Amino acid sequence: MERTEDGRYIVVDGRKWRATDPELREETAARLRSHLGRARSAVRTAGDESAKRAARDRVQLAKEGLGERGDAWWDLEVPQRLDRAEDRLAHLDRLAPS
Repeated sequence: MERTEDGRYIVVDGRKWRATDPELREETAARLRSHLGRARSAVRTAGDESAKRAARDRVQLAKEGLGERGDAWWDLEVPQRLDRAEDRLAHLDRLAPS
């Protein structure tokens, strides 16, 4: 996968997307990606707007935890970034346990 020279973005089909925070522990990132995949699946299979909104909120939390949404990870200090990831992961674990 192509990255921009500064490492902040990945490039997919010519479009830039914010890269995952490189400071995240692999275990944390993997758990957030698992939540992200399950939430995306829930968006596709939601039976009503309420369920779809709840699933989209879970997608948002996972993407924030990965550093792909919200405040840009490169604008935050490493402890703030790690705290954000752990906070979002704990929230997701409460909403949709593994």
